[in-house]
Parts: sequence; structure tokens; C-alpha cells
Amino acid sequence: MSGAMDASQAWLAEMFSLSGKVALVTGSRAGLGRAMAAGLARAGAEVVLHGHHDDLGETEAEIARAGGRSRRWVADLLEVGALGARIDDLLAQTRVDILVNNAATFIREPALELTFERWREVQTVNLDAAWLLCQRTGALMVERGAGKVINVGSMVSLQGGVNRSAYTAAKHALVGLTKALSNEWAPSGVQVNAVLPGYFRTGRDSPAFTDPVTQARVPSGRFGEPQDIVGSVVFLASRAADYITGHQLIVDGGWYAR
Repeated sequence: MSGAMDASQAWLAEMFSLSGKVALVTGSRAGLGRAMAAGLARAGAEVVLHGHHDDLGETEAEIARAGGRSRRWVADLLEVGALGARIDDLLAQTRVDILVNNAATFIREPALELTFERWREVQTVNLDAAWLLCQRTGALMVERGAGKVINVGSMVSLQGGVNRSAYTAAKHALVGLTKALSNEWAPSGVQVNAVLPGYFRTGRDSPAFTDPVTQARVPSGRFGEPQDIVGSVVFLASRAADYITGHQLIVDGGWYAR
């Protein structure tokens, strides 16, 4: 019996193991990005940490404490004109098996007061940069016949929100991009999926976190913590999700089901 259990445990570990893989996580300085990067490292991947400033030391240290491996890639996603070349430089140095498009910028402002410049800033970071990263890394994944792309959306990928028109539009578009690329790349063995977090305590201020009515509306009875998203990302990055593509995995404690 113990032999059968050992074999089952080995099979399960292999299905979720990322050993030998390289994962690029954008926006991995803090919050959900740091949690996802550390989780992928614990699953065996070498992680390329991205930030727009070279302030990735805390994430790097967390991965090192867990026995994982990481390297840094510093790039300003707002400088989209130069981003394609920066990505190509990175890909010349390392293979990327798993791409997690997590970096985002957020503006809470009524649509009638939002300037076009601020609108474009949100689209550039949340959508344009994600598209370039998908295109550049995806080309090599398709050529190799394997790869995982995980786009990090939001609950406003499915809802409208209030005073978040630019962010909502970008996150809706990111889900559309996920579906389109999944259709194009599935025949080549590349899976493209999205994770849609609900309310997570990441250090970013939100009126929701001081509103007991909002918290009571979450069926799980609490807001998410960064570690709550790790399993979803590791799963979608692993062999266990090889037949899942074009999917939007909602991680929100039941919020959207209400």
C-alpha cells in the first residue's frame, strides 16, 4: 500500500512541478506579483523578476530563503516604444516557459474628469505592454511547441466598476486578448489563460477594505491575501493544466457568484 501511495504522490508532484522551467512575472516587486513569483519558485521554476525600478530585493530575498532561484529584469512598461527591443534582449539571454502578465497601473477617477493622457497611461501598462510581452515570448513558445501565458485581470474584467473606466476597459481587453491568443496558439501546444482576482489586501488603498458591507458581501467572509492566488497560478503554469486554454479563473472568495 505504501508503495502505491508513494507512486501516487510522485505522480501528483510531477504534475504540478515547474522544475526546469523559467517564469517571467511582471510587477513582481510587491503584492500579488511577489506572491506569484515566490510561489512559482517554490514549485521549482527559476523566476525572472520584473520591476520598473531596480527595487526587487525583498522578492529576491524571499525566493532565496525558500531555496529558489531568480534573476532581475528592470524595464519601464510605460516606455512602450523601446519595450519590444528590451524584451528581445531578455529573450536572447534566457528562455521563458511561463509568462505572467501581472504589472498594472490603476486610476480611480470619474470618466468626465479623466484626461486622455491618463487614459493612455493605463492602457499602455495594462494592455499594450502585455500584448508586446505575449507576442514576443509567444513567438518562441509557438516555435518550441510549448508554453504557458497567464494574464492577470480583475473582477472589472467582467464588471463595470465605478470611477475606473480606463482600468475596466484595459482589463476587459486583456480577457479578450487571452481568448484570441488561446485560439491561435492552442494547436502549437501553448496555453493562454487569465486569472481574475477579487478584493485582495496588497497594500494598495481601497475604500472597500474599510467598508464592512463590502466584506460581508464576500461569501468567504474575508478579503483575499496574496497567498490565496498562488495555487491558481501554479496550477495554470503546470502540466496539470495542459488541456485548459482560453479560461478565466476567478479567485475572489465567491464575490462574483453573488
